[in-house]
Amino acid sequence: MMPAREHPLPVGLSKPALRALAAEGITCLEQLARRSQLEIENLHGVGPNAIKTLRQALTQAELTFAGEESTSG
Repeated sequence: MMPAREHPLPVGLSKPALRALAAEGITCLEQLARRSQLEIENLHGVGPNAIKTLRQALTQAELTFAGEESTSG
């Protein structure tokens, strides 16, 4: 049985944001979705633009930050 396909982090994130996520072991959207938006916002290097980009990517992958309800279907 093959594992579910992982969605990569979105293109266009700043290097500081990518480093902050990598330091937390977050390399795909599925791992990001296990964390709350507040947890991610509190990482050094993750600013409002990164949060906006990450939220859009999560929405496109039909995922949400932890603790949020999906608005899709």
